[in-house]
Amino acid sequence: MRIPTARQPMATPPSHVLLLVAALSLAGCAGLPDQRLANEALQNGDSVTAEQNYRQLAALGYADAQVGLADIQLDSGDPALVPQAEATYRQAADQSPRAAARLGKLLAGKPNASDAELQEAQQRLEQALTRGEQGSLLPLTLLYLQYPQRFAKVDPQQRISQWRAAGIPQAELAQLLLYRSQGSYDQHLPEIERICKAALSTQDICYAELATVYQKRGQTEPQATLLQQLQSAYQAGAVPAQRLESVAQVLADPELGKPDEKAAQQLLEQIAPSYPAAWVSLAQLLYDYPALGDIDQLLKYLKNGHEAAQPRAELLLGKLYYEGKLLPQDPQKAEQHLLKAAASETNAHYYLGQLYRRGYLGQIDPQQALQHLLIAARGGQSSADFALAQMFSAGRGFQPDPVNAYVFSQLAVLKGTPQALELAAQIAQQLPPAALPQAQRLLQAEQQLRGLSLVASAPPHAMPTSISQEAL
Repeated sequence: MRIPTARQPMATPPSHVLLLVAALSLAGCAGLPDQRLANEALQNGDSVTAEQNYRQLAALGYADAQVGLADIQLDSGDPALVPQAEATYRQAADQSPRAAARLGKLLAGKPNASDAELQEAQQRLEQALTRGEQGSLLPLTLLYLQYPQRFAKVDPQQRISQWRAAGIPQAELAQLLLYRSQGSYDQHLPEIERICKAALSTQDICYAELATVYQKRGQTEPQATLLQQLQSAYQAGAVPAQRLESVAQVLADPELGKPDEKAAQQLLEQIAPSYPAAWVSLAQLLYDYPALGDIDQLLKYLKNGHEAAQPRAELLLGKLYYEGKLLPQDPQKAEQHLLKAAASETNAHYYLGQLYRRGYLGQIDPQQALQHLLIAARGGQSSADFALAQMFSAGRGFQPDPVNAYVFSQLAVLKGTPQALELAAQIAQQLPPAALPQAQRLLQAEQQLRGLSLVASAPPHAMPTSISQEAL
């Protein structure tokens, strides 16, 4: 089976248009687009009014309005609007450092981004940082950490040290990212606590980092104090609902220490009515901790998230119908929900691949299984390479392929997937010696495609659920 491989300056508004806008503004025309009104509407959650005003001003060539319009397009969660957002950012990128930074983040965060897109992402982010847009520093750092082979000439620690010496606040958070990627986070807990305590008033992402530190240390009193601070800051409008969600996810993560799932549930229930993504996080919390509520409560949460068009709700529903544990197994319903989620949720491709690989829909479909599992694996899903190795080793529905089985089993080992070592050893024994050079070449090519280091990568939970998502 063949493995697929991945791979104008803004015009100034005409003077007569500007004169007309000025004249109408002086005349008090109520129908004119208004940047201030758009900004206020967006802050108040009125994206319709904000978009109307941004769109009209963007058409006149105003860079800030173009950025605002693209932000709304990107935040909508509609995959069809992502190309529009990219095009809108691009219109303003040469004039606006903020637009250049947003464009760089978007390009860097694309699943299976091409070499050209990654190179442009670096250029745009570097350009924005040079022009004073400090928000580009974290996504630039993450770009270097995620694709070390593509940016082999860049020493991330050296760059971060230079930024820290220059007094750029975001550089402190970039250092935290580096510790996570190196797997040395636990060895630097005192420094992380110091950095985030000092930055808490200006970098609200530090609430999640401090919560992580206290979870790892089992420090309940400092954690309780931090949660009180977080609640006060949220009620004062100083931190967004997203921050409460990220802290709740830290509290519920058993890999960080003893979970406090009840505190996580309280945080999420507080924000869910005005922040629909929290409904899905609540459903996931009940899935992980059934003692918090029954299946009816879980489905109620999911229904609220589904009505708000949350792709994660589709993903969890698809997973429930796929597993058949809390709901009756229904492969057809699982496929429907997972296909809806697949545009933005990498894990949806994993479950789709498993549906097709195992023949749950009536017959094995190896080509569809390969397509979805490969998307999931290249998107970072932790178990997809293991599934691909099993698929090529067993050969259900097609001839076994020991070369590709070897490639994906080795990649599963690099990801630290449970049982991968045992499977990789079995496959390596079955691989004909004459095929080993070809298998190693394919392995190296796949690693380069993904930007993976040849040494074992950090475990899946090593990269933060806070800073990394914020950066991209």
